[in-house]
Amino acid sequence: MILDLFRLDGKTAIVTGARKGLGYGIAEGLAEAGANIVGVGPIEMPELAARVKELGRKFLFVNADLTSQKRIPDIAAETVSAMGGVDILVNNAGIIRRADILEFGEKDWDDVINVNMKSLFFLSQEVARQMAKQGRGGKIVNIASMLSFQGGIRVPSYTASKSAVAGLTKLLANDLAKYGVQVNAIAPGYMATDNTEALRKDPKRNDEILGRIPAGRWGTPDDLKGAAVFLSSKASDYVTGYVVAVDGGWLSR
Repeated sequence: MILDLFRLDGKTAIVTGARKGLGYGIAEGLAEAGANIVGVGPIEMPELAARVKELGRKFLFVNADLTSQKRIPDIAAETVSAMGGVDILVNNAGIIRRADILEFGEKDWDDVINVNMKSLFFLSQEVARQMAKQGRGGKIVNIASMLSFQGGIRVPSYTASKSAVAGLTKLLANDLAKYGVQVNAIAPGYMATDNTEALRKDPKRNDEILGRIPAGRWGTPDDLKGAAVFLSSKASDYVTGYVVAVDGGWLSR
């Protein structure tokens, strides 16, 4: 039956930045579809842990600050030790820095590139090694952005990193296909999260943004669940190297 292809029963999913916002919504959606969840971040996730366990799934918290790559080997190792393997990686962790272009500093450049691009690549590499060793394939889902397609304003390092996420998604899809690993990305539109709080509090920018979204509203973490489950499941076995926009129609406007 077709709906069975979307089930994730017995699968283990690593989700970075899963404590709140989009990461929480994605992790919850994967657990609702049957997956056990490994939440990665620098702060414990008691709300997510409770929700995953309420759904009858296993939960593991791995303490790792992805501004550095030091803990990346441990993320995979701790997952395998506790869960027996890994089937899905969602590279959701990301940060943003805003400043006028003539004032944008080197630290704000390096911090964003380090988390959004460098750690994403090396964690994907480490998890792909484990997937190849297991010999049963796997799924990697990267979180891209509208700024994977557009330039934006006042966020040069974020735009650079999310453009790179789209490119790396295609490269990883090509290189990992021989191991049965599909790699895709989700590009969220304008979502009601901490990253967009400043925009939503600015009446002018808020109205400008909503005026361009055909759906007429900001997105929510729940809006990403369907795409995340699809790209993490057997239903997407012949989909790889693709960036799926979940944007309320923003890009079509």
